[in-house]
Amino acid sequence: MPNEDAIIRFDKVNKWYGNAFHVLRDIDLSVRKGERIVICGPSGSGKSTLIRCVNALEAYQEGQITVDGIALTDDVKAVEQIRKQVGMVFQQFNLFPHLTVLENLTLAPMWVGHVPKKEAEERAMQQLTRVRIAEQAKKYPLQLSGGQQQRVAIARALCLTPKIMLFDEPTSALDPEMIKEVLDVMIELAEQGMTMLCVTHEMGFAKAVADRVIFMDQGQIVEQNDPHNFFDHPQSERTKDFLAKIIGH
Repeated sequence: MPNEDAIIRFDKVNKWYGNAFHVLRDIDLSVRKGERIVICGPSGSGKSTLIRCVNALEAYQEGQITVDGIALTDDVKAVEQIRKQVGMVFQQFNLFPHLTVLENLTLAPMWVGHVPKKEAEERAMQQLTRVRIAEQAKKYPLQLSGGQQQRVAIARALCLTPKIMLFDEPTSALDPEMIKEVLDVMIELAEQGMTMLCVTHEMGFAKAVADRVIFMDQGQIVEQNDPHNFFDHPQSERTKDFLAKIIGH
């Protein structure tokens, strides 16, 4: 894959927790602009840590990560620049309960981006419309269902107009009937050309959206392929075992 195509690059990245736990082992990965990648694997395989390194929520000890041409180092300015390009949606919604939905969305653009209030509110309403929840703008988070709150969290990330979206198991805290409404929003984002890295066990979503599915185990990328080959012709025994457990493959 040509280097100049990559919006995210991991070169021989290693990370330890303390001296004992080697959570990422020699990670080499290039992500093209507009590419949608689903990362799966057993609990503790390093997949959430991998995507959290992209916006410096986790530090790494060896190797190099480059995001949109900026090397991710200890330099605070570089980290700030990268975080402006990267939106993130977590398992938990992390919304401020004492602020309305609209206020939750305008907070960062106004305080971090110095966007005037009127413009921030217009941008917020655009993103709430995009995730099909504009009618809830004046409500407080606890007045919404879990699926609605997660869609608000996605809209909030989009308000900073990121080039890259990271999703860390965005549906795992939701009731089954709410999962589809969040996945539908993510599918629409993917169709609009957003670069996406998504850690999820929703294999139907992976089949529908991913350009590439990556399987991690014990801190390593064990296998990566397009969805058809990944699901129908897995190469590694570890991948086959994992698929058998989660989808009875």
